Amino acid sequence: MSKLHVQFVIGICVLLLDVFSGGWVCANGRGPEYIEFQRQVPVVIAQETIVSRIKVDGKKGQRLQEIVLQLQADAAAGNVGVSIYYAKSDTAFRSKAAGEWSLFARKELRPGSSAVITGDAVLDGGESYFYVACTLPPTWKLADTFMLKAGRIRVAGKNYKPETINQRTFYPAVAVRRHNQDNVHTSRIPGLARTKTGALLAIFDARYESARDLQGHMDIGLHRSEDGGQTWKPMQIAMDMGEWGGLPQKFNGVSDACILVDSTSGTIYIAATWMYGVLDDNGKWIENLQDTSTVWNHQWRKKGSQPGFDVKQSAQFMLVKSTDDGKTWSRPVNITQMGKEQEWWLWAPAPGNGITLPDGTLVFPTQGRDHTGKPFSNITYSTDGGRTWKSSAKAIDVEGGTTECAVVALPSGELMLNMRANKNRDNWGPDNGRAVSVSSDLGVTWKEHPTSFRDLPEPTCMASLFRHDIASADGSRSILFFSNPNHKSKRIHMTLKASLDGGSTWPEELQLLLDEGSSRAYSCITSVDEAYIGILYESSQADMVFQKFAVADLINKADNK
Repeated sequence: MSKLHVQFVIGICVLLLDVFSGGWVCANGRGPEYIEFQRQVPVVIAQETIVSRIKVDGKKGQRLQEIVLQLQADAAAGNVGVSIYYAKSDTAFRSKAAGEWSLFARKELRPGSSAVITGDAVLDGGESYFYVACTLPPTWKLADTFMLKAGRIRVAGKNYKPETINQRTFYPAVAVRRHNQDNVHTSRIPGLARTKTGALLAIFDARYESARDLQGHMDIGLHRSEDGGQTWKPMQIAMDMGEWGGLPQKFNGVSDACILVDSTSGTIYIAATWMYGVLDDNGKWIENLQDTSTVWNHQWRKKGSQPGFDVKQSAQFMLVKSTDDGKTWSRPVNITQMGKEQEWWLWAPAPGNGITLPDGTLVFPTQGRDHTGKPFSNITYSTDGGRTWKSSAKAIDVEGGTTECAVVALPSGELMLNMRANKNRDNWGPDNGRAVSVSSDLGVTWKEHPTSFRDLPEPTCMASLFRHDIASADGSRSILFFSNPNHKSKRIHMTLKASLDGGSTWPEELQLLLDEGSSRAYSCITSVDEAYIGILYESSQADMVFQKFAVADLINKADNK
């Protein structure tokens, strides 16, 4: 039994003593209702996070005077600040800035303890709501989960035991990017990789002026962590086209980056899409653009990118590299003519991370638009250490096409490509699911996988697929991890899933809900070390958060079935 569960049992014993000494009324349907609804969200360290709401069905004028909370944690990394807010209606976890909140009480809780939090709230009658928020101290470790539960409440001099709905284990997070951080309006499109020295590199779109996609003033930003994601160094810029060609930065944006670590040489590559100026809806490049110009288009909209190689014809495929573990970066190199077919409207990186094959081949997941403008997914690879690059055939041809994708090498040697599919948009049917194809010849030919359009539902959104290897008694063991919003229409319920059989099945017991809230919901997974994986994703609590999870916890779930 873990420390967390031992502490939970101790907390229950404390509450039982309270029952026999203080007069207790159970809410049993014949009297008032008291229900605690817990929510699964990343609990950002050093940031107040709402984790539950307590519904109180009381009479008008009654006073709520006490709420007992239990805090169970495997580690004691400092006291947790708890604030309770009173709302006179169900605000569905909206921000307290909505003006419907008043502070009931605030207190610090010691891990492994129960505490009586006292206040004075006069109920309006009918249903009222008390929102429980916690603030983890800056010393709290990412691996240290916790539970926070309402044990009892005291209304009009009587004790009531609320029913807890969806008891959660809460997982800490670090806010790697916040709104308006570093004078960047919005940070989007995460990529994440581990270098040969063990450092973590988080990349993203630094969208300076708005949240809007290209075209716009945006660079590829980067943060570096040397302690497993607990802390991150200040932002640096890995790719910036400046005022190339005499146009202002708002017409020289770079976006949708993918990061790849060459596990042989240690060289790190970042690929991104560059747009120079703007093509109008008919595919004509707009002349005489100025800083005051307000025209806008992007590479996926109408004819925002067209056949040809020239910067005034098509969006460009750009590459930078680092040979010092990601501390400094080269000038951007344009490799568009290496991999783009002239008749294609677009060839671009797929955001996230790339891989190195056992023979040293470097592989980026990529995407594009064919000679008709229809989207497709494929791979782009280098067999000569990054000097030249070649793109593959499209991985699948389906109605509406596919776009953002993620690639892994299976133990069999096949490449698996997991793809965002446009036909899933507004599709609630049984065929809603990620498109999946495999190839044994670097994408010369592809075969649709049995799980395609079946096992991994999506609301048409980017997702991450990553292979993590661990040592076992009979040699190495490979686990596939997948993350996306686990929903068929909304970008909610960000979920981490695991497969122990090379992506043939994704058992429910190996799925972990990370964030039930609404967000832009892009994500990227990598190994932190052999024992942990990390995920960087666009969350309901910050532009991007980082969390890490013990791989053994998921394996034990399956092994102990």
